[in-house]
Amino acid sequence: MAPPLQITALTAERSALALPDLPWDAPLSRWPAETLAALPRGISRHVVRFVRLADAVVAVKENTEELVRREYGLLRVLRRLDVPCVVPVAVVTGRTAPDGEPLDPALVTQHLQFSLPYRALFSQSLRPDTATRLVDALAVLLVRLHLAGFYWGDVSLSNTLFRRDAGEFAAYLVDAETGELHNELSDGQRSNDVEVARINIAGELMDLEAAEYLDESVDPVEVANSIVERYHSLWEELTGLESFEQGERWRVQARIERLNELGFDVGELAISTDVGGSVVQIQPKVVDAGHHSRRLLRLTGIDAENNQARRLLNDMDGYIAATDRQNDDEEIAAHDWLAQVFDPVVRAVPRRMRRKLEPAEIFHEVLEHRWYRSQEAQRDIPLLEAAQAYVDEVLSQRPDEQAVILQTGLMDTGQMAAVGMDPDEAPLLGASGPDDPDDPESDRIDGWLSSHG
Repeated sequence: MAPPLQITALTAERSALALPDLPWDAPLSRWPAETLAALPRGISRHVVRFVRLADAVVAVKENTEELVRREYGLLRVLRRLDVPCVVPVAVVTGRTAPDGEPLDPALVTQHLQFSLPYRALFSQSLRPDTATRLVDALAVLLVRLHLAGFYWGDVSLSNTLFRRDAGEFAAYLVDAETGELHNELSDGQRSNDVEVARINIAGELMDLEAAEYLDESVDPVEVANSIVERYHSLWEELTGLESFEQGERWRVQARIERLNELGFDVGELAISTDVGGSVVQIQPKVVDAGHHSRRLLRLTGIDAENNQARRLLNDMDGYIAATDRQNDDEEIAAHDWLAQVFDPVVRAVPRRMRRKLEPAEIFHEVLEHRWYRSQEAQRDIPLLEAAQAYVDEVLSQRPDEQAVILQTGLMDTGQMAAVGMDPDEAPLLGASGPDDPDDPESDRIDGWLSSHG
């Protein structure tokens, strides 16, 4: 007798409770199109599908039971360590076909809203330095993983998802099956991860170059090599030992502020002096990521990426200075900024356009647009005037971030395969396109997009 279907779920959210309704008695590659969500996927050695489930979208990946349970456990630990990664939802075992043939177990994770694999990003019109910015984001992620004692083993752009972060990108780990958790990594383990990243990135960018997605000015090998320098400089800044004279205590705070600017908090410092007491040495002992994000969340309740949070906090600090409220309680001043500055800008965006970008990214881009228009007009443009101009001139022309696969013309079989989308998922897309209000299929697409933010 075949073992019964078993679902080990991390939460009791609606998406997890709806898992038994999925066609687990069929291989993932044969799941019906009406079950799937046509989202761009990265390259994977295993079968992966995005699935509409209740009011959410989840990713389902088939693998062996040992690796599924191992990856589920690693992701849970990484989430507790506050490392950017996908959220594990459930492990599904005991799958069998109607004829009794056993099927591979599956790992279910939440789809990361407003995120895209690197190939889908390059299907858009992006700046030539996009490859460098993605590598920089991956370097930051790798440092954060190593600080947490996580050896990745298969570092690549393909195993990462990217979200926009105030003009830059924030990277999230997607595939943890090759990873290992340790109390502390050796220099050899860290160096091996960096070397694997360099080799994989070079190959991935060469693939993009062959597909003519990469700007001609970008050298894949040069960009891939840059992760080595970027990683080591960031690691040294975060963990390096610094010496200074006894009378230069201000350098302790300067070091902490530099770390904060990189997006890291210092939980503990090791401070020692030489025998004569004239030279002081400091070294960060515990560093935790997300300084700006946590401060913004604490003051306003806005959950944003770190660069977005830094930009919003800078605007908030400017508001506090302009209104001469430096001596007021910070929480009260932040609440007033939220009500009088941030919320009105977000409300200025028509509801139909709010799914294009996250509110924090929209606010950042409004600030950018205001600066450019003020430069052109040689006067200070009011924020709400700039917000309306941004909606009319910029946002209205942008595709929905979650619908980039629908908007980029990747509709033929070869192009869909290039971004990891199956041609049999195409029935989700109306022939008239998602922006045709007279197309009945448009309602289905709008419903799907709404569920993605």
